[in-house]
Amino acid sequence: MTQEEQIERFKEGFPSLKIVGAATIGRGIVKLSEEGLKQAAAYADTAEVHGKCKFVPASGAASRMFKDVFAHKPETIEKLADNIEKFAFYDPAVFGKAPHDPVATADALLGPEGLGYGSKPKGVLKFHRYADEVRTALAEHLIEGKEYMRGQDGTVHLTFTISPEHRDLFEAALAEVKDAYEKKYDVRYDIRFTYQDKSTDTIAVTPDNKPFLKEDGTVLTRPAGHGALIHNLNEIDEELVSIKNIDNVAVERLLPVTALYKKALMGRALQLRDRAFGLLYEFDQVAGINPAPYQPNIAGYFPPYEDPYATDECQALCNEIEEFLLKEFCIEMPEFKSCKERALALRAKLDRPLRVCGMVRNEGEPGGGPFIIREKDGSTSLQILESVQISDPSLMREATHFNPVDLVCCLRDSRGEKFNLPEYVDHETGFISSKSYQGRELKALELPGLWNGAMSDWLTSFVEVPVETFNPVKVVLDLLKPAHQQ
Repeated sequence: MTQEEQIERFKEGFPSLKIVGAATIGRGIVKLSEEGLKQAAAYADTAEVHGKCKFVPASGAASRMFKDVFAHKPETIEKLADNIEKFAFYDPAVFGKAPHDPVATADALLGPEGLGYGSKPKGVLKFHRYADEVRTALAEHLIEGKEYMRGQDGTVHLTFTISPEHRDLFEAALAEVKDAYEKKYDVRYDIRFTYQDKSTDTIAVTPDNKPFLKEDGTVLTRPAGHGALIHNLNEIDEELVSIKNIDNVAVERLLPVTALYKKALMGRALQLRDRAFGLLYEFDQVAGINPAPYQPNIAGYFPPYEDPYATDECQALCNEIEEFLLKEFCIEMPEFKSCKERALALRAKLDRPLRVCGMVRNEGEPGGGPFIIREKDGSTSLQILESVQISDPSLMREATHFNPVDLVCCLRDSRGEKFNLPEYVDHETGFISSKSYQGRELKALELPGLWNGAMSDWLTSFVEVPVETFNPVKVVLDLLKPAHQQ
């Protein structure tokens, strides 16, 4: 979008979604039985796949993690000081010994004379202390990756989206552990760092929709949210991609349950992929997508033309496809005027990127939720919505689960070719948020989120995962929770 088009978007806003209701167990969310969990996890080990990769959004500094510390909020910095020696980043040379002054502790944590954590990315912060080492968030993702993303040749592919100014910090954090982990766990790590494209930045405006000008008179632009990362995801060559945020890691004693459910999500995705591919192959055979030319009979006459989409065989297959889409993806199809229109619409619904998203029972944690919406073509689909996209409070109360950002994606079609992911973005599903710049209020334009509108036109399945697999560090005090303490 041009800057003029972006300003018009600020003025007009985004159209509201037609929400059918919240996705729940039995209505859009699958709860795997113990046997189903084992079968799905086993399928992940045996299904053929053109490579797999772990994709970790890790851009930006951890400033929000320390917002209340920056502000010297009393209850935060007092708890920080009282418990400072429990944090993995505690260093007596930096923080001294008890008793710890709250203000001095906060300044030592954030300031350039101390750890300087206020300007560093989450990925390089020390999260967990073990008997023999201290691990950063990046190191924990390497440990996780070797557990469920190891390829047949022993290679673990990981892609981190980072900011260019943080590259040296990530390279240094990786260099500290990579060789040791490869030797200890008998793996080889293929680590890639990628940047969010600056061309996806959007302008900021004042509360009355005028371009927001900085002190030097230039227009302020901002990264347009994680939705811009669809371009980074599109660059990945591997077919099976696991997505998990940089701060959602736990200490290693929780790794068995995390790995089991991640493998189950991977297996479930591959099971659905293979079923969809099988139906696509059958469809193209019975519908004659590339039919042989009609041959004249012995008398020299061409046989009467028969619509391949109207045959009993094709319509029976269409019924099978429709049942599959409804059962597995909560896709309810509209009425069609002709057999051909119905058949081609069903085929198009099958031939798309596929994702399986873990959903956690709502226990008060922040995060978008799983919902069923009505699409422009009259069909329904499963979508992950942010709270700002849901204007009806009663719909929010319906939601039993929330989105922990635990996804597995299949990025190739039935011919083995890569999907062009930007083609499946719904550009009408962004939103406008309120921010500030040096104390001045502004409005920011957020592109359709990576797991929201950027994946709107994908085949989507929701699977319940336990809360033990969701351990984000949104604020520094979260590191005192049991999932981050040995």
